Amino acid sequence: MQKIKINAIYNKIFDTYPKVEIEEHIKKLVELDYFYPYNSTFYCITNTVNQNFEFVSKNFTACTGLSYEKMMKGGMDYFWSLFHPEDIKLWLKSLNNLMTFTMTELNDEQRKRMSYTWNYRIKNSSGKYVNIIQNTTPLQFDDAKKPIIGMAHYTVLNGDLAMDICASAKYLNHKNEYETLFYQNVSNSKLLDLISNRERDIIRLIITKNTSEAIAEKLNISIHTVNTHRRNILKKIDIDSTFELISYFKNNPKLL
Repeated sequence: MQKIKINAIYNKIFDTYPKVEIEEHIKKLVELDYFYPYNSTFYCITNTVNQNFEFVSKNFTACTGLSYEKMMKGGMDYFWSLFHPEDIKLWLKSLNNLMTFTMTELNDEQRKRMSYTWNYRIKNSSGKYVNIIQNTTPLQFDDAKKPIIGMAHYTVLNGDLAMDICASAKYLNHKNEYETLFYQNVSNSKLLDLISNRERDIIRLIITKNTSEAIAEKLNISIHTVNTHRRNILKKIDIDSTFELISYFKNNPKLL
């Protein structure tokens, strides 16, 4: 019953009838995957039309202990069966909200330069739940310009970390800097929801050691505006220094 419900809602979100051709993408990724080291991340090529994975990197098994063969054969049905029951409804809500935002608020060019992030928990081979932060970049679109093929990166974190289900959409601007155009905590409302999208962009640049001058240049705003945002961020989070800010968000990466 649970799987049928997920399928029905997922189909509604990604309702489309395209011709999908990504063979060359897959060949190149298989070629590159041989050289990538084992670490706490893996990636897949997702196909929302067929609800399968066109490619799964070798790190999937290294990160989760789960079978690569089952992942490829079972597709998204298999992957969904691993989800924590409490996360399914919120995860579907985050997907629906992201797709609604994409199709109603973005133009065709913006959609080609977007990156989407959300999180949830899955059960690994030891029967323990781990946190997954998924970042997906669209590779192909249907006739209605809806993203249907994506390169998805998955970061695996300790399941003991308490993480709200959050969703965000970032735009890669002409200066190759990400701008947050959408952010939502679908679990609940917290103080961090008061941080604006622009402030999230500034935080992301601060923790990667950019000066106020560099941030102003990359976001095409004045240094005065950057410094005003910095003061407001510290006040909203109730911390006193940039060092504390960097430490806070490095320990809470999903907030960005």
